[in-house]
Amino acid sequence: MRPILLKGHERSITVVKFNYDGDLLFTASKDHVPSVWRTETGERLGTYNGHKGTIWDLDVDRFTQYLLTASADTTVKLWNCSTGETVQTYEHKGPARGVAWAEGGQYFATISDPFVDHNAQISVYKLSASLLQSHQQQDEEDGKQQQQDDKEEEYGTTPILTIDLPKTPEGKRINPTNVAWTDMNEHIFVTFDNGAIRLYDPEYGDLIEEFFPHEKKINRVSFNRDKTLFLTSSADFTAKLYDAIDFTHLKTYKTDRPVNDAVISEVKDHILLGGGQEAMSVTTTAGKVGKFETRFFHMIYQDEFGIVKGHFGPINALDIAPHGRCYASGAEDGYVRLHFFDKSYLDMKDPVPEEEEDNNNENDEEKDNHNVGEEEDENHDGVEVKGRGKKSKVKPATTTPSRTIGGESINTKVSSGRKVFYDEAEDYE
Repeated sequence: MRPILLKGHERSITVVKFNYDGDLLFTASKDHVPSVWRTETGERLGTYNGHKGTIWDLDVDRFTQYLLTASADTTVKLWNCSTGETVQTYEHKGPARGVAWAEGGQYFATISDPFVDHNAQISVYKLSASLLQSHQQQDEEDGKQQQQDDKEEEYGTTPILTIDLPKTPEGKRINPTNVAWTDMNEHIFVTFDNGAIRLYDPEYGDLIEEFFPHEKKINRVSFNRDKTLFLTSSADFTAKLYDAIDFTHLKTYKTDRPVNDAVISEVKDHILLGGGQEAMSVTTTAGKVGKFETRFFHMIYQDEFGIVKGHFGPINALDIAPHGRCYASGAEDGYVRLHFFDKSYLDMKDPVPEEEEDNNNENDEEKDNHNVGEEEDENHDGVEVKGRGKKSKVKPATTTPSRTIGGESINTKVSSGRKVFYDEAEDYE
């Protein structure tokens, strides 16, 4: 696997995200300056200067025209992706924790932390598509002074919907950690630090549903491109796969460390997980002990089949390119690693245990059928197999524990005195 080390940030990485086409990579960290990189070469194309606090989240629109960033300086900024110009700044009452474009690019949602007497909030803003198009045309005409004067009026900084998140009946604050939109903008999807997920009506702000997939904080959530599946990453050492239509639990991927981010591959049935020990303990342990690897799991069978090393701190952010040829990881060490998959991985076919077991049983039966010339052993318990007019005895298959993959015991079949193992999966480093 060929990695490119992106050295452009001075502090811990908080988020990495590819655009819709996968040719650009957007990154942010605690150094206040988001950056954009060319995926193919790892070249930094530019930065977006203006924030005065940690960038906790960012999102780029469908056509890579506008970028949204959420910062601890209590603002969300709208940027022109091409020029790096700040189009608008949206003030919040507390540190802005997350931001997400709605489908169509006319709305976006933000979440903010509680601050002093202000509760945490979910806010929805509306942008006029015609005004955005007008703004783009003015940029092409080298802009006008009137554009600067009318910005506030055109885009508006007042949310069309605000959802207050008060304290629980026990007097405890709950903080939102991520915000997203479900398919066709049906719900505003929000995760919390108490392990909860809530769905809100985007028009009236009513709470539609609440469920608890995790016992601890949900660090990150990611959807596949079709928004039919979503994957949650939690501090309870697990990542869980859910159906995004009826919100039923499908799979659980267990690890021995907090999971800070996890993503779904668009071209393979694979899940990528990143995490590691607490950041405060990083300087007291070696990288091998801290377990700062990206871990690969099979989506269906939940088996871990590979790891990729390289970082010297817990992985805070992951994203895989839509075309599936590379993925990016950002860690507490301040580096972004852009990994390009080898041809052997791209051409790899995932083993299907059920088919392998059936084929092995068929092969055993065929070989036993050739033993028709042997005498029957009346004292041997077995299964009768007919062949060429005679009967032979075949010792029934027994199950014995064999080995462990990804923390789960995989059984092997012992038939006619021979062991049949599943193929070993190759590690890609």
